Parts: sequence; structure tokens; C-alpha cells
Amino acid sequence: MGNLWNGAWIASMVIGVFVWGLIGWVIFRYRRRSDDELPRQTRYNLPLEILYTLVPFLIIGVLFFFTVQSQNAVLAKDSPDVVHEIDVVGQKWSWTFNYREADNPEIGSDAHTIGTIEQIPTLVLPVNEPVRFNLESADVIHSFWIPGFYFKLDVVPGRHNSFDVTPTTEGTYLGKCAELCGTYHAAMVFNVEVVSVEEYNARITELAETGNAGLEGVPEFPGSGPRTEG
Repeated sequence: MGNLWNGAWIASMVIGVFVWGLIGWVIFRYRRRSDDELPRQTRYNLPLEILYTLVPFLIIGVLFFFTVQSQNAVLAKDSPDVVHEIDVVGQKWSWTFNYREADNPEIGSDAHTIGTIEQIPTLVLPVNEPVRFNLESADVIHSFWIPGFYFKLDVVPGRHNSFDVTPTTEGTYLGKCAELCGTYHAAMVFNVEVVSVEEYNARITELAETGNAGLEGVPEFPGSGPRTEG
């Protein structure tokens, strides 16, 4: 994603400098030199018109090619048997994170975190180990976005989207909803902590032992106001 972003900016700058150069050259070369001078009138130039019609299509085609390449690479699954699997539920207006770790001998139990407007949830990830996110929505279209990961994916009702990621740097990141989903859209934020594998195991074990064991299914919320636990 970073290479695609940087490449698009470089291409845009090259094209921009070229166009600005042409504009400057035309302003200087064909400037009016006297009040009596009338420039030669050209009604059309067929080769030039074909050129400036085809070149934009060529530029769009190149960008489209690299965009599809990057998209396919990002959405490619790391392996059929990922180390960690997390179900992400988007709901008005927060997030639920289900950690599927029952088969992990270091943890031995599934666990979950339910966020509310009043309590921002924290997503914990292990460093240098692949994680598969399974995205579901309880109500409307949301978008799961961690800007530091250079990637976001829509969370659509009735549709199961997924992607794999391997965090490589420990630290704290910000996550948010990138789709205008209603009145309290701005409250759909969450924290992301990438920690060592040992700390990840301890954090998920602690979740399970403090009343958050098991998985939370896609909830149904009849109202559209702020959601509180209970």
C-alpha cells in the first residue's frame, strides 16, 4: 500500500511538472507582442487532440493495473491455518472484538471485548504473527480502519469480509470507522496495541478469566442512541 501511494504521488508530480512546463512555454512562446498582432488561428489539430485523449487513458490504465496488483496482494490470505483469528463486529456505535483462541494451547479459551460510546475498546495484537480479521456488521455499513496499517475494509450487513495482517512493530495505534454510519459515527474509535506474543497470551487469558470468556455473536440493537452495557 505504501509503495502504491508513493508511486501515485511520484507519477502525479511528474505529470504536473510536465503540464506546468507546457503552460509556461505556451504563455512565453505565444505571448502577445504588440496590440496590432493577431496570432495565427488554428481551428483544430487532430493529432494533438488524439494525443491528449489517449494519454489520460494510458495514465489511468497504468494506475489501475498497479492498484489491482496491490489490492490482490493485500487481500491475499497468508495461509489456510492462520495463527490467530479475530471476529470484528461493527455496531452503532462501537466495536466488538472476538478472539478465537480456544485451540491455542497458551490460552485455551475464546474471549471478547465489547466497546461502547462511553468506553473505547482496545484491540490487542501479537507482533510478528499473522492475524485474520473476520468482519461483520450488526446494522449498517461500517468500515474497519487502522490508519497505521495503510488499509481499511468495509463491514457490510449480511456479508463476511476478511483479510490477514502481520503486525511487525510493537506500539499503540488508533483505529476508527471510515464510513459515515450515523449520528455517533465519530465515536466509533478504538485503540490498537501491538504487543509481544507472551503479553498477548496473558492479556487474552486475563479477559477470559474476568468475565469475558466465549464469543459474542452479531448483536441486534433496536435503538439508534448511545449503546451501554447491560
